[in-house]
Amino acid sequence: MPRLAVVLEYDGTAYAGWQRQPRAPSVQAAVEAALGRLVRADVRVVGAGRTDAGVHALGQVAHADLVWPHAPAKVCDALNALLPADIRARQAVEVPADFHARRDARLRVYRYALLVRPRPSALLARYAHHVPGPLDLERMRAGAARLLGVHDFAAFRAAGTRTATTRCHVRALAVEPRGALVVVTVAADRFLRQMVRRVVGGLLRLGRGALGPDELAAVLASRDPAQGPPPAPAHGLYLARVLYPPARLREGGGGEPVL
Repeated sequence: MPRLAVVLEYDGTAYAGWQRQPRAPSVQAAVEAALGRLVRADVRVVGAGRTDAGVHALGQVAHADLVWPHAPAKVCDALNALLPADIRARQAVEVPADFHARRDARLRVYRYALLVRPRPSALLARYAHHVPGPLDLERMRAGAARLLGVHDFAAFRAAGTRTATTRCHVRALAVEPRGALVVVTVAADRFLRQMVRRVVGGLLRLGRGALGPDELAAVLASRDPAQGPPPAPAHGLYLARVLYPPARLREGGGGEPVL
């Protein structure tokens, strides 16, 4: 049975996260229901990132096995006709039968949007975290530099979560002004639950002068979630992109990567 990879964009406001939930709406369940209607069969999808409740996506990648008698590119239009308006398929491509959206991912990129101005926005309230006071971006960048590289990020994960390892390789961590917005971009090989939101929470404390770069490094070294910063709200966070080894995403074994 052919395997398709689909790039999805969604507004996470109305969902309990990506992962299917027994008594709450999820993005995964909505995508599975739409694909099931499309091919008239039960379909299971696997996502690259298990985004939490309220978190958005610009480039979530999911794979599914299904028989589709048309070109993969036509899946997007057909799928979008069946999906809720707050979920959209951007791209679809046939991938090798052993491709896995989560396990094959080599880099995930998240962005967090901060609206830095005295008063909140009616239009951006669901998509950016409002910060009324000014932020010291240089202090935030100095703290971000302490988190680059391979570290144990146990202090930046949600307390009580289980994982085989808490070591992550943060390859990029940027703090960039964009008009009234400040965008924090984090790229790593893997993330712990709430890790990006807690990193942003720590950077916010730096920007407000409540924490120093060396103190943030000490929190990291503690490996203690109790010492970690509180997470920034979910609604400012986006799964922006998932990157794979090019050979896993070439059509017919040649040409340029398609995702």
